[in-house]
Amino acid sequence: MKILILNGPNLNLLGKREPEIYGNTSFEEYFRNLQFEFKNVELSYFQSNIEGELIDILQKSAKKYDGVVFNAAAYTHTSIALADIIKSIHIPVIEVHISNVFAREKFRHKSYLAPYVKGVISGFGLQSYSLAIQSFLKNQE
Repeated sequence: MKILILNGPNLNLLGKREPEIYGNTSFEEYFRNLQFEFKNVELSYFQSNIEGELIDILQKSAKKYDGVVFNAAAYTHTSIALADIIKSIHIPVIEVHISNVFAREKFRHKSYLAPYVKGVISGFGLQSYSLAIQSFLKNQE
């Protein structure tokens, strides 16, 4: 199984940005842990602060991957364009969030992506990514 982990804006700052919310681990460090945990899965990782780059990657993903674990970060709450591409591609996408978005500011309670993704995992810290991968593997059985 081949899975893409796709991160949106400011997630390149994990480990430095608001550690009380996001923790002290960079995503690169955590990605190595995921690769160790899921040795039987080919994991790829891409992060961008640019909405168009995320759209381009999603457009190409159906030809390369069996699924996408996507943390669109703030674009979750603002991007109709990302919702449109998720709706258009024929590959399962799981929306993940490190924090519990429903325990935060009200504007974070709305996800434009949620109607088009396979599921949403929120509030389990970096473990949200692992839970999403486990979901793909469980559904593969």
